[in-house]
Amino acid sequence: MLPGVSDALREAAAVPSYACARDQWPWGCVAECESSGRWHVNTGNGFYGGLQFWHPTWVEHGGLKYARRADLATRQQQVTVAEEVLRTQGWGAWPVCSKRYGLSGRVHTVQTGDTLGSIARRFAVGGGWQALYAANRSLIGPDPNRIVVGTMLRIAPL
Repeated sequence: MLPGVSDALREAAAVPSYACARDQWPWGCVAECESSGRWHVNTGNGFYGGLQFWHPTWVEHGGLKYARRADLATRQQQVTVAEEVLRTQGWGAWPVCSKRYGLSGRVHTVQTGDTLGSIARRFAVGGGWQALYAANRSLIGPDPNRIVVGTMLRIAPL
């Protein structure tokens, strides 16, 4: 918790006004766009689940530890795999839907033990942790040493 910064204020700064954004931004919106929000859909088009994973992508990013196909996994399991996809492919993995909601670049969801410095080194952020902080200050708050686990930080382009 950041002193002087309420969760509601931080959340309001991070979540856009789309109706779907109230449903676990940005994943509720991406799923609404990709699959009409149907997390267990298998339409036979070679893409599966709420976020319409191509099966090789599901496998490559660890999905098999949850289910043999994305449509057989829970919503949270699909989101967990999607966060891995974002680390490697960025929002381009969902080209139409990411454009619809103004999502771009690669992101990282803060994990226990992360610091801005370690994240900046991992992703080779030009300008280091300071540039990463500047690009995400509205999400992080006034203290760059206090990043909250689960926060989705924008990595690139900065």
